[in-house]
Amino acid sequence: MSAERKITRALVVGCPGAGKSTFARKLHDRLGLPIVYLDMIWHKPDGTNVTRSEFDCHLDAELARERWIIDGNYLRTLEQRLLRADTVFFLDLPTDACLAGAASRIGRPREDLPWTERELDPEFASYIRRFAVEQRPQLLELLDTRPSGCRLVTFHSHAEVDAFFGEK
Repeated sequence: MSAERKITRALVVGCPGAGKSTFARKLHDRLGLPIVYLDMIWHKPDGTNVTRSEFDCHLDAELARERWIIDGNYLRTLEQRLLRADTVFFLDLPTDACLAGAASRIGRPREDLPWTERELDPEFASYIRRFAVEQRPQLLELLDTRPSGCRLVTFHSHAEVDAFFGEK
């Protein structure tokens, strides 16, 4: 990672499977900022979810901290997170790369999800395929509303991510 403006509160967004959590961990390793995985706040280990109110209370507590990396889209709360962030990293990768990323983590325990995926759920794969048409435009609209002091860094490939971290 090259010499850059100081990052203290970063958001990592993008399609599922793009590598958001991997990116967040690398950023954590470089900057020492604590990571907040929105999936860990929202999902219970049994696959159910907390209430919106519980999620919002937990998120509010995290946002009140002075330093963090928040991994996840959750568009309903993105505007609120943008108001506190100084940097947003948008992993805007092609659908095929995201599907491959999601498939590659099957069967592996992850710190960003409270269970181990046993298969690539067809509904989840369909969500990834539809992301560019259904979610990406909303995400871009919200990113356009970020405060002027909040920097946006967009990556279109894993090679660009690697170059950002000075790898390969």
